[in-house]
Amino acid sequence: MFPAATLTAFVALAIGASASPVKRDSLITLQLAKTVNTTVPQHIPAADRARVKRLLGKSTSVGVGVGLNQAVTYTANVDVGSPPTTYNLIVDTGSANTWVGADKSYTPTNTSKWTGNLVEVIYGSGSFIGNEYTDTVTLVEGLAIPNQMIGVAVDSTGFTAVDGVLGIGPVGLTNGTLLPNTTSLVPTVTNNLFTLGTIPGNIVSVSFVPANENGTATGELTFGGTDSTKFTGDVVYTPVTTVSPANHYWGINQDVSYGSQSLLLGSSGFVDTGTTLTLIASDAFAVYQNATGGILDIMTGLLTITEDQLTNLQSLYFNIENTMFEMTPNAQVWPRSLNTAIGGSADSIYLVVGDLGQSSGQGLDFINGMTFLERFYSVYDSENTRVGFATTPFTNATTN
Repeated sequence: MFPAATLTAFVALAIGASASPVKRDSLITLQLAKTVNTTVPQHIPAADRARVKRLLGKSTSVGVGVGLNQAVTYTANVDVGSPPTTYNLIVDTGSANTWVGADKSYTPTNTSKWTGNLVEVIYGSGSFIGNEYTDTVTLVEGLAIPNQMIGVAVDSTGFTAVDGVLGIGPVGLTNGTLLPNTTSLVPTVTNNLFTLGTIPGNIVSVSFVPANENGTATGELTFGGTDSTKFTGDVVYTPVTTVSPANHYWGINQDVSYGSQSLLLGSSGFVDTGTTLTLIASDAFAVYQNATGGILDIMTGLLTITEDQLTNLQSLYFNIENTMFEMTPNAQVWPRSLNTAIGGSADSIYLVVGDLGQSSGQGLDFINGMTFLERFYSVYDSENTRVGFATTPFTNATTN
């Protein structure tokens, strides 16, 4: 529990930056690395469902994050301080707080300033608690964000071989994360880049790349707009849903079908870079399991199918704004070279569609996680309160 003296302390928050970098019209690109945690096999569906439960119990007094399943992660190297220390941070659209100190300790410099607040975020599969600072954050060489608010962990659980989180979710998710200023919001790096005039739009786009083995693929964040070299065709935008609790996140409305068989109709859920699987409500999952013939594997928690069933596997369709986004049979298969990393058999075929853990109709019927986003380009537009999707060269790729 926090000491009473600390809870009553007050220091004004540095919501904006006090100095502005040179305004430029070009976008900012941050390279990502995809890593696989092979040290301890993880039960991915159970970890994902734990975060769903945390989401449904979201409190206004303590912030909540979603994602951060560390079996497979996309991370970015971010510099903090002057002189800088480089931290390896998980990229998360399911939370908005950026923080460091999980693996590598925070090193205060002459640009570090404690705000007088404590900070706590609970992710379902992990958490951190610490102090809230402002400091210089550098995403790419030569471009610094002065007075960016960051958390510095005093204690964290559920994080291994990473230093913290780069939160790029809706800024409203930071509500309740600070103590004693529980009603204050913490601007994300995207917010501050836009406020400073460094980027042309309050937008961040995500490009993930499917891979068969650790280290063979990278991703990319684009701040300020979209990178047309990373997608094909047009970006299809849909408004952030008004349905709770999905509307707290990058929530959307969509229909989901397997082949010609409807699984979800007029459903609400959200898009999350940290959640590993593509999750659908339990009643929809039961229909999917029956249609695919998949058998639940006890060791991994994933559906497993035979080679013959793979041959007959149908596409999974996501209808967003009357545009069909097709998740091919190959895209529904967990990378076979990573089977043992999740405690599975090297020769088995596992599916990446998982059980959300609750029935449909409760305002959260799906989560389009990393396995979905590795096949589609995604755009998170705070300026216009919308999410965009486009196909990529990997949408129909055969990788598994």
